Amino acid sequence: MSELYKVSSNPHIRSRVTTSGIMLAVIAALMPAAGFGIYNFGSRALAVILVTIVSTVLTEFLFGLYKCGKENAGNKDTEKNKNLLKHMTIMDLSAVVTGLLLALNLPVGIPLWMAALGGVFAILVVKMLFGGLGQNFMNPALAARCFLLLSFPNAMTAFDCDAYTGATPLAALKAGEQVNALDMFLGYTAGTIGETSVIALLAGACFLLLLGVIDLKVPGSYIATFVLFAAIFGGHGFDPAYLAAQLSGGGLMLGAFFMATDYVTRPITVKGQYVFGVFLGLMTGIFRIYGPGAEGVSYAIILGNLLVPLIEKYTKPTAFGYRKGGKRNAD
Repeated sequence: MSELYKVSSNPHIRSRVTTSGIMLAVIAALMPAAGFGIYNFGSRALAVILVTIVSTVLTEFLFGLYKCGKENAGNKDTEKNKNLLKHMTIMDLSAVVTGLLLALNLPVGIPLWMAALGGVFAILVVKMLFGGLGQNFMNPALAARCFLLLSFPNAMTAFDCDAYTGATPLAALKAGEQVNALDMFLGYTAGTIGETSVIALLAGACFLLLLGVIDLKVPGSYIATFVLFAAIFGGHGFDPAYLAAQLSGGGLMLGAFFMATDYVTRPITVKGQYVFGVFLGLMTGIFRIYGPGAEGVSYAIILGNLLVPLIEKYTKPTAFGYRKGGKRNAD
């Protein structure tokens, strides 16, 4: 028997589901939240969304153009260059999803040049420099949001606009003030462009669940763990109004259904996805209740992304044909 084995890179199982098809479904699922954000905050929200999408798509296009030129330096075969450009990753719509998610995580009053800088950081630093789609080690949109939070904390935490003034509901809740959980659920509150309306986010999440693009392993374990943590350590017990406010604010639903479920940065093992969700719930609870800030979803998911290789290592299933101890079965 020949000892020569043919080895190829993944994916090894093919299907008719395409990356662009998945990304298109995610874009459609985010439309209710984006639409409500524009309705809630006005045309300035639309401007931020357009700027981040243009910056992410343009950055990916220019980087791909640079790579194509570098790999084909001196090559006069224009057809080959055209084919290379045609198959650049901008065609898979992942850059559009990154730009849209980033915009939904930004306050409406952020200067547009900061929003554009975040888009460049997400694509160039977090995604393309690590090999492009499928190679990034953390969610690009959330990494860009954390980068902007650290670089421009005042602009990223200024939620005053024509529609709303004052602190976000979660900040008020942390300060011991009363908040209107129903307004938070409907979305008539201050916050980032896409986090305010839980109804819009759940509508998009249901759409993705029905299509089979995502499942409830990660978001379900995330939300359940956070609720349990907040009930035990939040100081209000199992108060429905308090827990509803915690769930409706701070981008928890946006993070749980649209960013924690990212195929690239979540564990691929079934047990690992549950562990990942539990970790996110615990970290979000710690950040919100014991940390200086009122939120914590972004940092929780970023930290979870960094631990994915370790989670997968200890949750991988036993290989077929082997038993505990690593010895082969007799037959």
